[in-house]
Amino acid sequence: MSAITRPIAALLGLAFFGSFAAPCAAQSVADFYRGRTINLYIGFPSGGGYDIYGRLAARHLGKYIPGSPNIVAQNMIGAGGLKAANFLFSVAPKDGTALGVIPDTSIAEELLGTQGVAYVSKDFNWIGRVSASVNIEAIWHTAGVASIDEIRSREIVVGGSGPTAAATVYPRVLNAFAGTKFKVITGYGGAPESCLAMEKGELQGCLTAWSTVKAAKPEWLDKKLATVVIQWGSKRHPELPDTPTMVELGRTEEDRQALSLYASATDIGKAVLAPPGVPAERVQVLRDAFMAMLKDPELLAEVKQARLDFDPQSGAELQAFVTSVSSVPKEVVERARHAHEVQ
Repeated sequence: MSAITRPIAALLGLAFFGSFAAPCAAQSVADFYRGRTINLYIGFPSGGGYDIYGRLAARHLGKYIPGSPNIVAQNMIGAGGLKAANFLFSVAPKDGTALGVIPDTSIAEELLGTQGVAYVSKDFNWIGRVSASVNIEAIWHTAGVASIDEIRSREIVVGGSGPTAAATVYPRVLNAFAGTKFKVITGYGGAPESCLAMEKGELQGCLTAWSTVKAAKPEWLDKKLATVVIQWGSKRHPELPDTPTMVELGRTEEDRQALSLYASATDIGKAVLAPPGVPAERVQVLRDAFMAMLKDPELLAEVKQARLDFDPQSGAELQAFVTSVSSVPKEVVERARHAHEVQ
């Protein structure tokens, strides 16, 4: 071959190779997952909400991942879900064969300095959310309250359980950052107990899940026995378009940033994530599979039969949300940390 024809032959060879490179790359994710098992770690016991949603995803997600891997759900209990979160961050394989469901409070736990946190929320690869965790504050009709503005002008007595429970913390931080006048009486066993106390007249309001109101307490709304004055999140639920979120009630931008730390639990909800370091093309495949899974007729039938909340969000949207909340300035985090401790 002459000196002139050698470069031409080389170029032709590259062109020939390049024509096959794209299909091979497209098949590589399928080749990787074919015959493999993905472990989906759930940081909570069997039977609870996290477990129900985690196993729902485990039953259906594999059908939409190229190569059709088997997905096995397993419970990794400890430290209120932090054991699983830390494991996924530091120990679990970073090749796309490990997924997890961790506490919806993961961002707040990290930024507010909860002991035992050993992860960085924004560094996880968020795959998608099956449903938000929508909590609301209901005010009983005898209190004569029709809107949140009235709770800025007079005291309203609500129930809480322990010092770190949402029903205790959320009203107190709203007092600090939105000027409300909630008085929290602690010692109640949980939402069912405090809501029963509200119905009996011991309290004027209680924090509970929106799904609980719809399923177990429809008369509150049908008979106008209670008014939903706040949804404890950062984005209004489609079924509550006229009810303000805790974040939008903040008086200043810093107030709203502080409230967003607490509201983040609602937006994270029952989500699936992967460890940091998973190759980008596999993360994208997992996200695409997750979105396809949400349209699966068998999954939708399960959701309907079990009367589960179903409010999905894409992995890309979750990733952007987590990154945004994680960028809250340190001084705002400090204000948020101490807001509910001073009352």
